[in-house]
Amino acid sequence: MKRIATLALALGTAMLMTSIGHAEQKTFKIWWFEEPTTAQGIVWKKALEEFKAKHPDINVSFEQKTFQQLQASGGMILNSDQAPDVLEYNKGNATAGLVASQGLLTNLDAYVKKEGWDKILNEGDFVLSRYDEKGIYGSGPVWGVSVFGEYVSCFYNIDMFEKAGLKPPTTLEEWVADLEAFKQKGLTPLALGAIDTSGQHLLASLAYTKADDAWIQNYQGLKAPLDGAPYLYAAQTLVDWVSKGYISKDSTGMKDPDAALLFTSGKAPMYVSGTWNLGTFASTIKDFKWGQFVIPTPKYSVGSTGNLWVVPKGSKNPDLAAEWISLTLSPKYQAELGNAGGVPIAADLSAITNPIGKNAAAVFKQISDKNGLGFYPDWPVPGYYDVLNQKDTGLFQGSLTAEQFVEQIKQVYDDAQENQ
Repeated sequence: MKRIATLALALGTAMLMTSIGHAEQKTFKIWWFEEPTTAQGIVWKKALEEFKAKHPDINVSFEQKTFQQLQASGGMILNSDQAPDVLEYNKGNATAGLVASQGLLTNLDAYVKKEGWDKILNEGDFVLSRYDEKGIYGSGPVWGVSVFGEYVSCFYNIDMFEKAGLKPPTTLEEWVADLEAFKQKGLTPLALGAIDTSGQHLLASLAYTKADDAWIQNYQGLKAPLDGAPYLYAAQTLVDWVSKGYISKDSTGMKDPDAALLFTSGKAPMYVSGTWNLGTFASTIKDFKWGQFVIPTPKYSVGSTGNLWVVPKGSKNPDLAAEWISLTLSPKYQAELGNAGGVPIAADLSAITNPIGKNAAAVFKQISDKNGLGFYPDWPVPGYYDVLNQKDTGLFQGSLTAEQFVEQIKQVYDDAQENQ
């Protein structure tokens, strides 16, 4: 009996210890939507392994999400008990600003000082981190932190340009001349996902050729009814380019990955998209030399500091979330980001040996230093991303005229501006 009692006691103690062990082990949840082959996806995976090694007592759980998932359902997720401890979230009034104004994010002001982020990032880097009580960017508390930059450019096939005797354009007129030259050789010059982001990014890039400081500030800040003149010029230009064959009519049903494939397979000399492609292109394009040129505008480029690390209001581990943000902002991983072909926001350029990453970081700095980040066209209004994609498609398909396009996007914008 004594032996049985001793065994029972030992068993009970072991079970209690196991129970305590399980109870004490935290689960820390991280989400991001960067694809594994992108520079961010590659570098953050390395950082994740270091984070796990540093916290062997914590169950660090990572989930791969998609941009579309969080764009469509982010608010509902953040307002539920399914939210992670830290996640990548799209910046701008219509996304991060909206959920911040709804009280769904953690105010990070205290962590900015505690973690020393204000010593790494300048105030310009925090512009899209701050949102006021209405969800408008530029002022108020810090609700998220970006650790990379991004901008829209035109990727081009250097071999095809050299064979055609062409150089990357520095003016809009030169770009049109390049488009015409390739068309005369029987090629469709520009691959475009018209029903996806690259369609609206090209549209905005053309609009920004007619945009001054006041227009950008009014547009992105919902400060006035929409002045549609820059968009009218952009819409008319796109219709003209489709009619001339610079953009394929097939692009009206094409998404970005399909358009990117036309470029990476060497079938199209140009492709308009963002720096989030750099890592993927660097690893997949083997048969030709390629580069990128900034779409010629007087000042503004479609681009911004990158997506934000945000901490949901219901995060159970905000201190760990702040530690994770600091890790991805550290000199080690900022240099890694550049060497993976990404655009670090706070890297020592001398630590970047990859020419793609070094060039991208330098171009971003060039745009940023002249305050030329014009941001993205869907930001001002919640749901504007889908509106612009839908109306862009109508424009490319010919079911909307340039005037109808502007009239319809202006109505949505003006309603939001009036009711804010």
